[in-house]
Amino acid sequence: MKTLLSWSSGKDSAWALHLLRRRPDITVVGLVTTINAEFDRVAMHGVRRTLVEAQAAAAGLPLHLLPIPYPCPNETYERAMGEFVARQVAEGVEAMAFGDLFLEDIRRYRETKLAGSGLTPLFPVWGIETRRLADEMIAGGLVAHITSLDPRKMPERLAGRRFDRSLLDDLPEGVDPCAENGEFHTFACAGPMFSAPIAVRTGDVVTRDGFVFCDVVPA
Repeated sequence: MKTLLSWSSGKDSAWALHLLRRRPDITVVGLVTTINAEFDRVAMHGVRRTLVEAQAAAAGLPLHLLPIPYPCPNETYERAMGEFVARQVAEGVEAMAFGDLFLEDIRRYRETKLAGSGLTPLFPVWGIETRRLADEMIAGGLVAHITSLDPRKMPERLAGRRFDRSLLDDLPEGVDPCAENGEFHTFACAGPMFSAPIAVRTGDVVTRDGFVFCDVVPA
């Protein structure tokens, strides 16, 4: 199946790409990312558009950027995504994959929105126990840094930290190792899904809208 991958710029979507490429029945034909039009960054992750473009180049895939306003009503997001899906179906795309891990309501939402669209929803990392998945990512060579976190769940000092076993050991009790409950978000800069690493460094840390963001910039 010709498949698009919903691309957040983080570790889960990056690992989903790695797993999809190991399936003989799937051909990944592009990445899809929503961009906050006001800040020119990936929403929630706070990642610069130029870095997402670098990821797509390293993955050897076309990047579809969908600008959305800030703030973005859900109706506006759904309209933009619906129009995009219709165009992709007309061009022969058959499926869209997501990096969701275990949140049933999110999966149902995606399945409902794609029902009847012509795209089959795929969830390549769904149901993998998250500590095991985190260990597999790290052992497999994935490199990522925390770009945003929820200070109600994690200390601010972890912003910018590399996603590695040392970080996993430092996570507060109750924080999911893969942050599926929104505890933190990441930028993936190296791994088996990329032809070469993306050289980055961590920059300024700011608080905005109740979340802590660490700017990741090209090195």
